[in-house]
Parts: sequence; C-alpha cells; structure tokens
Amino acid sequence: MAAEIQPQPQARKPCLLSKIEAFQDVVSTAVIIPKEDGVISVSEDRTIRVWLKRDSGQYWPSVHHTMSSPSSCMSFNPETRRLSVGMDTGSICEFILSEDYNKMTPARTYQAHQGRVTVVLFVLEMEWLLSTSQDKNFTWHCSESGQQLGTYRTAAWVSGLQFDVETRHAFVGDQSGQVTILKLEQDNCSLVTTFKGHTGNVTALCWDPVQRVLFSGSSDHSIIMWDIGGRKGTAIELQGHNDRIQGLCYASHTRQLISCSSDGGIVIWNMDVTRQETPEWLDSDSCQKCEQPFFWNFKQMWDSKKIGLRQHHCRKCGQAVCGKCSSKRSTIPLMGFEFEVRVCDSCHESITDEDRAPTATFHDSKHSIVYMHYEPTTGNLLTSGTDKVIKVCMGTNSVFMRLG
Repeated sequence: MAAEIQPQPQARKPCLLSKIEAFQDVVSTAVIIPKEDGVISVSEDRTIRVWLKRDSGQYWPSVHHTMSSPSSCMSFNPETRRLSVGMDTGSICEFILSEDYNKMTPARTYQAHQGRVTVVLFVLEMEWLLSTSQDKNFTWHCSESGQQLGTYRTAAWVSGLQFDVETRHAFVGDQSGQVTILKLEQDNCSLVTTFKGHTGNVTALCWDPVQRVLFSGSSDHSIIMWDIGGRKGTAIELQGHNDRIQGLCYASHTRQLISCSSDGGIVIWNMDVTRQETPEWLDSDSCQKCEQPFFWNFKQMWDSKKIGLRQHHCRKCGQAVCGKCSSKRSTIPLMGFEFEVRVCDSCHESITDEDRAPTATFHDSKHSIVYMHYEPTTGNLLTSGTDKVIKVCMGTNSVFMRLG
C-alpha cells in the first residue's frame, strides 16, 4: 500500500485581535488579565481603565477611574487582583479589583518618592512593593503595613527593575547604562555587584528565574544576555533592532525572548541555541592582516613610506583590520548579529551557510511602541504606542506574528 503523504505543518501566525482606542494621551503601561478577556491600562491622560471584551468582540471599559495626576507605570498581581499604580507625583496608589473586574476599590497610597515613579513591582511571596523613580531612589515597602522597609540611592534614575524571589536579588538598570544587583533584606540591602555593557542607558530588564539569565535592553539598540546563574561572567549580545529597546519579555515554555523597539519593530529570538560571546576588540597600531599602518602610527608610516589607514574591527574575531582586509559583510546569528556586519576576509570564508541561519524572526507592529506585555498562558502579546492605541494580538505556543 502506498504511504500516505502528510502535509508539512504550517506555522500559525498570530494576528491582530483588537485595537483599544479612546485615550486622550499615551498609555504608559497596559497588561493582559490572565484567564480573562480583559486589559488593564494606565495613561498619561490620568485614567486607569479596565477593559473587558464584550459579545461583540470589542473591548469596553468596565472601570474608568480618573486620578489627580498622570499615571506613569503599574504592577498587577492576578492572584490577589492587587493593582499598584506609580504616579507622576512620586506616590504609588494601590487598588483591589473585584472578582468580576467591574469595580476597583482604593486600598492604600504610598508616599514613596519625590519624583515621577518609573517602575513599580509587587512581590507577592515577600509582600513587598518595590519601586524606582526619577529621584534616583530605589525603595521597597511592606504591602501589609504600608511601611517603608528600605531605600537605596542609585547613580542615575532607574528605568528597569526585576526581582528574584529565591535569592532576594533586585536587578536595577539605570540611565547611565549600568545594572546593579542588590541583596534585599527585611530592613536593609547590600550591594552584590554592578556591571555595564551598554553604551546607552538601560531601558528594559527581563529576568528568567529558571535559566537564571538577565536580559537588558538599551537606547543603544542592543540587548545583552547576562549569565547570572553560571557565575562565569558570560555576556551575549543580541543585535536585531534599529532603534531604542522599549520592552523585553521571555516565553520560558518555548525559550523565546520577545523584544520591541520604539520604531515598532518586534523581534522573536530563539534562545534554545548555543550562543557565542562577541570577542573583545583588539588594539593594534597596524592592520593585523596586511600590517599596513593605521593613520596615527607616524613612525611606521614614515619608515614604510605608506599612507596611514583607518582602523576597523572584525566582529567575528575582534582583530584590528583595515578596510581592504575587511571588505566583506555577513550575518553571524549565533553571535547575535542578525544584521550584516563587518568581518575580515578570512573570517568571511570560514562562515558557512549553516552559520548564517537566522535565529530570530522580525515583525512590524505598525505603531511606535511605548510598552509591551506578554501573557504566557495564552501566548497573547499587547503593545501600546505613541499613537494612543493598544494592540492585542493572538498568540500561539510558538510566537508569532502579523499585525495590522
């Protein structure tokens, strides 16, 4: 009997489910409510809204609450339905949502900061509320008593914050490009270490507690994967964006990193591959291939009667080379270079088609992204943009995507 030919499975492409509009200003933060067809949004127009999907398929606000000042960020815990909203004034307002998400009750206000709150994070296991601000202070409060437990002064105002429950480590990324790791106790903290790999300010952090890896995104368009758990100081660069990184989310079940940038680009990175560190750039006064002097090497220029050349670096081996010896370009996905970069001629010959196989997919959200949220139980992705629109996209277990 002839064998039955099975068609190749087609990768499902999640598509745009809904657009949520009607905002008077940019949506600072929005999250998908797990196990509900709902979205919570806080906006610069001073509103907090809970959106539930109706039978018509459209989202309508079941809660519309106006604050006294713009809302800058929020943290939502679905288990307790606790909503913590950071304000432009420096305070944090806490609310409890009803089971049907049709009512929001004020619970507490924390006078946490002297400047605009940049990140707020509720940790249920510790009953802690962590927050950062443009006043350069990182603070944590007891959410049961409302009492401030501690504070730490940062070098610059913080734009990224993550927390590991197991070790009580807080990861703090700031505008100087530095990431600081703090060990938090009930009433004090200690500095564990700091590291810096970005040339721009840190704009987003994402922590994977299983692999114990920290991802940082920056205004320099790059993402760095820091191997915290391996204790080897490994830092892997990911270069796939053309603009400022606005958000990072990690899908642990598929081992995919989702990143977005302010130009609307969304990149899905396959992290289930063995990636390589980019080499350190070597210093040399002459090309390490042809030995031609670089333009500052006056002695060799005089001795050899040759004009000095401009220095470049091969992204694969890190050697200092001249333009003639590095005229080729190639992608090196396992080193994080999804775009073509400069490589020396010998490295170009060594890179195979298999080495060039992409490890990321690229998508256009079709609006300038301010914030992104990934809901792992459904695989759905939410983005809010400068166009004052929230987009909710249907996901699959293997992300994604076509946006309209």
